Formats: sequence, C-alpha cells, structure tokens
Amino acid sequence: MHFNYQKIPLSLYIHVPWCEKKCPYCDFNSHQYKGDLEQDKYVNKLLTDLDEDLSYYGDHVLNRPIHSIFIGGGTPSLFNPESYIKLLSGVRNRLDLADQCEVTIEANPGSSEANKFQGFREAGINRLSIGVQSFDSVQLKKLGRVHSSQEALNAGKAARTAGFENFNLDLMFGLPGQNVDQATQDLAAAIDIAPSHLSLYQLTIEPNTLFHHNPPVTPDDETLWEMQDQLQRILAKNNYSQYEVSAYSKPEQQSQHNLNYWQFGDYLGIGAGAHAKITSENKVNRSWKIKHPQTYLLRDSALGQRTEINPDLVVFEYMLNALRLKHGFCTTEFEHRTGSPISSISELLDKHQRLGLIEQHDSRIRSTDFGFNMLNNILEDYLERAQPTS
Repeated sequence: MHFNYQKIPLSLYIHVPWCEKKCPYCDFNSHQYKGDLEQDKYVNKLLTDLDEDLSYYGDHVLNRPIHSIFIGGGTPSLFNPESYIKLLSGVRNRLDLADQCEVTIEANPGSSEANKFQGFREAGINRLSIGVQSFDSVQLKKLGRVHSSQEALNAGKAARTAGFENFNLDLMFGLPGQNVDQATQDLAAAIDIAPSHLSLYQLTIEPNTLFHHNPPVTPDDETLWEMQDQLQRILAKNNYSQYEVSAYSKPEQQSQHNLNYWQFGDYLGIGAGAHAKITSENKVNRSWKIKHPQTYLLRDSALGQRTEINPDLVVFEYMLNALRLKHGFCTTEFEHRTGSPISSISELLDKHQRLGLIEQHDSRIRSTDFGFNMLNNILEDYLERAQPTS
C-alpha cells in the first residue's frame, strides 16, 4: 500500500463530553455534569492532547492544512465563549487552518445557550449545529430534551441575530407514538426557520441507552417508510438536496466536516472518547482517547489505543462511508484513499451492478436509488471480503 497522504484532506474533531441531562436515546460518550464543569482544566487538557498527537504524527499532520473543525459532544455549548477563544487560539498556534475553514459547534436551543451564540461567533466559530430534534412539546419530554418547543422555534432567529447564516438543525422522526402528519408538521416548522442545512434522523434504539432498557412504542415499518417518503418529498420541494443518507442542504451548503468523514478523509480527534484516522505513506492508523472525562483529565497521556487498519478493512471502511453519499465516489479517489487499485473490487462492483444496486458512469460509482435503500446488503459483501480466512 502506498498513499499520497498530503492530498487527503485533514480535519479536527474536538469532543466535549458533558451535558445537562443524558437523553434516553443517546449512545454517545456524554455524561451529565454535576457541579463545576472545570472548563479551564479541560481546555488545557485538550491542547496537551493535541500536542501529544502532533508529536506522534509529526509531518503527517503538521504539513497539512486543517479544512474543518467540529466541536461535538455532549453539549459543547455549555462551555462559555471565553473557553473557545482560548481553545481555538491554541489550535491556531499549533496548526495551519485553511482559508474558509469551517468551524462548527453543536448547541442546544435553550435560552441560556442561545445567549452565548454571539460569543461563539467572536471566538471564530462560523457554523452552528442546533439539536432541536422536535418542535412538539410532548415529544421533547419523551426524548428527555431540556429545551422547550418555543426555544426550538426561536433557534434560527437566535443564530441569525448572532451572525450565523450557516447553521444546521437536527431533527428526528419515527418518534414514540408519532404519526406521519406529526412528522411532517415537525419538518414544516424546521423549514420555516430556513436553516442552510437539515440533518434528518430516524430514531433508532441503541444498546446501552435508557430506551434500550425500556423501549418506547415506535411507528411500524410501513409507517416509517411512508413518513420518510413524505419528508423527503417536502425537503426536495423546498430546495433541500439530499447528499447523504441523513443530510440535506441548500445549494453549496453541505457540511464540509461530515463530507470529509464520508469521503474517507483524515481527522485528528481530541477530547474524552474522541476518535481519529490518520494516513501516512504506507498505512492508515485509527486511534481513540480515554473515554471517561475524569480519567481523561487525570492521566498524563490521553491515548486509549492506536491501531493500524489492514488493507482489506480499509477498503470496507471506505465503501461504508462513500456509498452513503448520493453522488458516490470516483475511482481515482478510491485508489488515493485506500491504497488499493479499483480492480481489487471489480468482482463485487460487477455483482452489485448486475443486481441494480450500483451504477458506474465513466470513473464515478454510486448507489442507485434502490441500492441506497439496500446499503447494508452491499456492505455485507465488503465486510465479508475483509474478514480473515482460516
């Protein structure tokens, strides 16, 4: 395997693990805070964590500009703007940020956090991702959200008042007891706010969540299909183009950070539980940081584990991400980012094309509309290919 890693875009993910209340559907590394958030201590640790990565990876990251930064959680907007001024200043002192670097923070629409939006903007953050999830008061209570329906409705105004024209709203469907009309009303409320981007997720019951231990009654499969079809039609009618399984945007307003994930770009990850993928001349490394916030703060090294991905698994991971994109991928990009020739998967490509799951035009490969709904079937073949033979 050989990679021209300098041609692979590089992003930075920053994890802030605390939240005001753990939602019953959430399986992210988030922890309800009690008492002091220890913001200064955590910011200092984040920068030490970044220094540790830069020392290890050296020129494999230091000579590459950062194209996007995403501050996720947890609820990063619990921190005050001054913490992000210090953090992002430290990042800029260590890394070269590309022109027009997209810097996103996840935020809740609650009034105490919306009041910080202007300060986030002054800290150098230029994009918000606002976790609305629903505009229905009953559903917000079922989902364990701490904001009100009115605060959700005010989210867009608060963002624009602070100077954010580029912002995302997270919205969920398939909620407990939800019908198609209620789901379309939620989406209509989101569209009235006119965000530049919408993330539309079906509620799924994940292991190690409160909903997994006490499952709510959710819509049946037939209702879910009708719900998704109606919602996608409404989004298309309002000029929100689907460019990924759960992502819809106005023209030229796709999330650059998430695109980098789906196109199998590289990313540094700092913060409790953060993951990273970094390519060198001849291998792809993945790493993760210590998950529990207090252990992360106390340990000298933030590293949990670092592993090299074997070549067949690299191909699987590439397809796992790239086939989520509506426009698919080009063969040269596949080769640059996996280190394998496209001929190495020609047998599977031919099989999936015969089955009507993918289509190939010149050097571009993408899922068909049918295949887009059958991604798991496609990916099972690539996962089987990546399994070691006895």
